[in-house]
Amino acid sequence: MSSDVVSVEIPGNRDDVLKILKRTGISGVPVLKDQQLVGIITRRDMLRKSEETQLGLLMTADPKTIAPDSSIQEAAKMMIRHDIRRLPVVEDHRLLGLLSVADCVTAIAQMKIKQEIQELCSPTFAIWEETPLPLVARIMEISGFEAIPILDAEGKIAGIISERDLIRSSSIEDGIETSDFSNGTDDDEWTWESIRDTHTLTYGVSKIKLPARPVKTAMVKNVITVPINAEISECALKMKRARVDQIPVVNRDKELFAMLFDREIIKVLCNLGY
Repeated sequence: MSSDVVSVEIPGNRDDVLKILKRTGISGVPVLKDQQLVGIITRRDMLRKSEETQLGLLMTADPKTIAPDSSIQEAAKMMIRHDIRRLPVVEDHRLLGLLSVADCVTAIAQMKIKQEIQELCSPTFAIWEETPLPLVARIMEISGFEAIPILDAEGKIAGIISERDLIRSSSIEDGIETSDFSNGTDDDEWTWESIRDTHTLTYGVSKIKLPARPVKTAMVKNVITVPINAEISECALKMKRARVDQIPVVNRDKELFAMLFDREIIKVLCNLGY
């Protein structure tokens, strides 16, 4: 586990959480109240609840936790079963550390597992490098993918975009919005009934917003790829060194074939005696 954990407390400031995610590149932060763990806020929470400012409503409450003497096999099973990327390590209600998928990948990199990655690869899709960032975020939300390869006009891999890159490109925007509470009658707009039944509410909003720039301006361009017959520990080591959560898998012609995600790699731990 990582024992030097960055955390936030409630009541707290959403803007501070965004700054932490941008500065550190981590995928989520534990939320504490009176020194006890009460939730976790992730990059995905920030992107999907872009107008929410209260940490208590942004966070996932009562997150899954694990004890410090648990096995790495148990941890991997919990991450896979609950589709989560991090497990707070807790003892006597105190947060001792955080075990992430990346920590498990680091362990796999040291195990020298020679098994090839074919069965762990995921079918994927790609988007064009001129796609606007707000649309990219929406595509990622609908698809559930945390990262998507980017292709140029010739169909070659030009880069890769992840939730981390979206967070780094985002900003806080304050504005004014208006809601219409009229009753929707068909009366003439100049009649007393029409004026009486028309109600509007103007209010301030503060939201996380992505600029309408092409994805090529935010993507990672130096993409690490692996062949379909690459070994598991070899790929884990590449992920660890590059600090990435996924690697595109290419065929003999160096064309995009599939994606290898770290959450798929850790499945091998469930079949090992660790």
